[in-house]
Order: sequence, then C-alpha cells, then structure tokens
Amino acid sequence: MNSHAAFEYMSMIETTSDVQNKLLLRREITCTFKGLAGKLKKLEAVDMIAKQFKLEGKVIVPIMLKNHTGRPMISGTFYVYDDEKLAREHVKPAIFKRLDKAKGGGEKEEAKEAAPPAEPKDSAEKKEAKPEKKEEKVEKKEDKAEKKEAPAEKKEMKKEEKKEETK
Repeated sequence: MNSHAAFEYMSMIETTSDVQNKLLLRREITCTFKGLAGKLKKLEAVDMIAKQFKLEGKVIVPIMLKNHTGRPMISGTFYVYDDEKLAREHVKPAIFKRLDKAKGGGEKEEAKEAAPPAEPKDSAEKKEAKPEKKEEKVEKKEDKAEKKEAPAEKKEMKKEEKKEETK
C-alpha cells in the first residue's frame, strides 16, 4: 500500500479501546476500519495502526481482524510490545509463523525444500539414458494422436453404416 492510500484510510480508523496492560507489559488496541471490508490485509492494518498511533520501532502483533456481515467494516485487535522477545513469549508461535510467511520469510524455506537434491557422481549413465526417454515420450505422443484419430474414424464408419441401412 502506498503512503497516499494509507493517508486516505487513516481517517477511516476508529479506536474502540486503547488499554495499557501493565501486567503483560503491552498495549492492547481495538479499533474498527470503516469501508475496508475484504480489502485489508494484516500487514497493511499493522502499518496503518503504526502511523495512526505513531508506534514506529515497536512490535505490533495483529491478533484478530474480523469482518462484519452486511457492513463494510473490520474490527481489529492489536498488541503493541516494546520488545520482540517478550512478544514471542506471550503470543502463540502460530501467529508469528503466519506473519513471517505473509512478509515473505516463509518463501525462502519452501524454496530450499523444493530444490532437487544434487546428483551423484555416477550420473553420467543417467544423462545418457535421458535422451532415450525423450524419444520414447515423442513416440507416446504420436500413439496418443493416433488413438484420438481412431475414434473419429469409427464415428465416420458408423455414420456411413447408418446411411446404408436407411437406404
């Protein structure tokens, strides 16, 4: 979201509650975003809250974003911590995993898992066998094409037989 669009949305944020929880050393903000139902993502909401409440440099954790049925508004609950370590102790790890994935951190791990393993030294024999497989694939494609042509020919023959029977 660009800064111009974020500025327009800032007037659409209405604070429902803003509580300082001294026991858990966090600030709990509940607010509604008017006119953004179905358009607002968690990371965008975090940016908007940071700008609205001037929370740059603090850890903002989006706990819940809830759409209201029949209304174009979203209710959100956010926890604001001074220290990320404390936030990770208090909030469920699954929430941080989802946030990291949304930020793009999860893509690197998935790419590593999807990468093929290195080939062993005896792969020269395998490489020689690969061209043969390509030739086999070409032959299989030709066979499939012939099989497709065969039913078309059968249909034509049946049509001709029906014409002869009707005469």
